Amino acid sequence: MTHPGEQFYPDGVRWDAPIARGTVPGLLSQAAKDFGARPAIEFRDRPISYTELEAMAEVAAAAFLRAGYGRDTSVALFLGNSPDHPVNFFGALKAGARVVHLSPLDGERALSHKLRDSGARILVTSDLATLLPTALKFLDDGLLDRLIVCADDHWGAVGNPHTPLPDNPRIVAFAAFCDGAKPPAAWPSIDPDDVALLQYTGGTTGLPKGAMLSHGNLTSAVSIYDVWTANGRADRNTTERVICVLPLFHIYALTVILLRCIRLGDLISLHQRFDVAAVFRDIEEKRATSFPGVPTMWIALANDPSLERRDLSSLTMAGSGGAPLPVEVARIFERKTKLKLKSGWGMTETCSPGTGHPLEGPDKPGSIGLMLPGIEMDVVSLDDSTKVLPPGEVGEIRVRGPNVTKGYWNRPHETAEAFVGDRFLTGDIGYMDRDGYFYLVDRKKDMIISGGFNVYPQMIEQAIYEHPAVQEVIVIGVPDAYRGEAAKAFVKLRAGAAPFGVEELRAFLTGKLGKHELPAMLEFVDELPRTSVGKLSRHELRNQQPQTEQQQLATGIRP
Repeated sequence: MTHPGEQFYPDGVRWDAPIARGTVPGLLSQAAKDFGARPAIEFRDRPISYTELEAMAEVAAAAFLRAGYGRDTSVALFLGNSPDHPVNFFGALKAGARVVHLSPLDGERALSHKLRDSGARILVTSDLATLLPTALKFLDDGLLDRLIVCADDHWGAVGNPHTPLPDNPRIVAFAAFCDGAKPPAAWPSIDPDDVALLQYTGGTTGLPKGAMLSHGNLTSAVSIYDVWTANGRADRNTTERVICVLPLFHIYALTVILLRCIRLGDLISLHQRFDVAAVFRDIEEKRATSFPGVPTMWIALANDPSLERRDLSSLTMAGSGGAPLPVEVARIFERKTKLKLKSGWGMTETCSPGTGHPLEGPDKPGSIGLMLPGIEMDVVSLDDSTKVLPPGEVGEIRVRGPNVTKGYWNRPHETAEAFVGDRFLTGDIGYMDRDGYFYLVDRKKDMIISGGFNVYPQMIEQAIYEHPAVQEVIVIGVPDAYRGEAAKAFVKLRAGAAPFGVEELRAFLTGKLGKHELPAMLEFVDELPRTSVGKLSRHELRNQQPQTEQQQLATGIRP
């Protein structure tokens, strides 16, 4: 069998099923025709229908065109989770512009780089005190020509701190920007191959790179998920209520929640931030049916003392993505709720979809699942990216499909390095078993070479999560005079748990890990650093470590 995992696909689902391509504005227009008055988004208990959402997006599109921001221009969005995001996202794309997502949790250096690199000279933000002061700095630094400011209280006042708008002709309130804007005689022509989004990678190495995601990439990604879940949706025959606490500026929420829900007529229950109590309220009182999250969210829910008393019976889909899900966290959640928590894999460069788990099929803890319809994945040698490895052998995962980026904005060299022919080198190390299930071992750049052995921090973390006192952990490599590098574990303890020594940890892990994989150092922390989507960040933790003389010394523990 060419694709061994296809034998476990849902009934009637084929790997070579047709994958639809179109444009993102076309997706919203079709949804407005199909679903009309049905609520598309609920925010602060206020529903916004599909018809209303399209109308607001068209007003924004007309305003962008009137201001001169249409084809061959970039529009930056510096917004959190509110309806302002989809209104301006769909509006800018309807005008024919490219969208540039800026993360509110990024530092000024990274954000300034993204503005310069993308060429965006107009930025849409909010009057929230967490956003507007930073946006004003970009204006002062000469990075912008126009600053459009949305009023957070427009969607209902909740007491968020705001910053007043300065008196500056280059700054305009969103309502004034849109006032009187009329649709053109004909909207700009948009092709599926046009770049819709410059989605910047996390910048784990060097400055962030903008993945060029076309309209066809994004709509193909939605279609791939449609094909994969068609049978389950037909059986349920209901409108889903999907909890969105993931940030819409991230590709996971953008594709898995916003674009998919719009395509299918589902309701997005939109939250500005992740809050355990608010999530439980959405499930218990509003009967939410789906909750896509990242591992840190599931860790928080699994550790909530009230979890076993909660009524989660409305929830039919609990999914984890964005980072590897600790096996022990999935076990705890299933034991307490009887819900299986499955982890898939995807990345910015694939517009999110890559692998997934069928509802029925082998139970393979730690697996990221099967490659989804229309997507081809294989594993190649770390020394030769053209040499495909057989099942069970560890190497770098490659991927190709209609959802895969064609490259990085203004980065021909990095683009060339990322591809072997039309196959994208993901930088993820893993393997495929004989059934076609994929497993991640680690990121290529996170691999520790200790005493000549390849050591994968993620595998160590998975084992440490089994310790009853551990709530969260990150493992990184640190300099070691004897082995070159050694693994160091940074642990956040569960509430009330007592610290323990590195020798005790090594004893606990003996038998679970090889001797060369056992951590040589251990440090307890109150909090671990996170990325903009809330996943634990090895990169940031490395940056926080002082390069002291003591750290360069051998630890005294020998393999």
